[in-house]
Amino acid sequence: MELTLYQADAFTKEVFGGNPAAICPLDYWLDDDLLQKIANENNLSETAFFVKEKHGYHLRWFTPAVEVDLCGHATLAAAHILYEHLGFEAPNILFQTRSGQLTVEKTESGYLMNFPADHLTQTEFPIEFVDGLGIEQPLETLKGKDDFLVILDQQSAVEQLQPDFSAIAKLANARGVIVSAPGDAVDFVSRCFYPAAGINEDPVTGSAHTTMTPYWAKRLGKSDLIATQVSDRRGHLGCNLRGDRVELIGNAVTYMKATIFV
Repeated sequence: MELTLYQADAFTKEVFGGNPAAICPLDYWLDDDLLQKIANENNLSETAFFVKEKHGYHLRWFTPAVEVDLCGHATLAAAHILYEHLGFEAPNILFQTRSGQLTVEKTESGYLMNFPADHLTQTEFPIEFVDGLGIEQPLETLKGKDDFLVILDQQSAVEQLQPDFSAIAKLANARGVIVSAPGDAVDFVSRCFYPAAGINEDPVTGSAHTTMTPYWAKRLGKSDLIATQVSDRRGHLGCNLRGDRVELIGNAVTYMKATIFV
């Protein structure tokens, strides 16, 4: 069997920036085991597969290790491939996913995605994992649907983190850890760590911004925010809180089109 595979860098305007995602359009669903093997072989933080439906597309996301409920950068990359390479022309793309119905709109500023906002609760972050992050004490620790959110006081503290990934991988009841702080030139910055899902550090994490946006919107007193994920590859996002939804705005560029044989 031959399948077409694209790779695009999301939340960036330049190749080799942002977060790379593999995008594999399908005519019909293959066995889950094969989808997971393809994602593992790609060895990117996310591989997205989609199948055309009567109203939009059914979209699924896989890390090298597991299928996940929500992935922002691979959704952005999938929309980019549909618009730029597969002839999609309507103003909006409708995706059916494990997180419900998601829409992506192509705008002059980039691709605008509409996701459900995360709900946060204050929590204690186990001290051994604070040590694993290499920090003395966070300002706040919160828990969203999937991740811990750890708040530090300044951007440089986030940039200088040197986590112990083996410690973070032992976290119970969480996909991983988001570490965030006020930005020097933007509203907030972050880094995201998911070793239990096979991703030590994710370069740019759209889903994490559905967790951070409600927090920073409340703390800064405004609903329209600019964010940078300060990984080595860097990624830039517009983040708008709209009630119980979060709009994420970003760009993408195509890196590769290939044929895979399975």
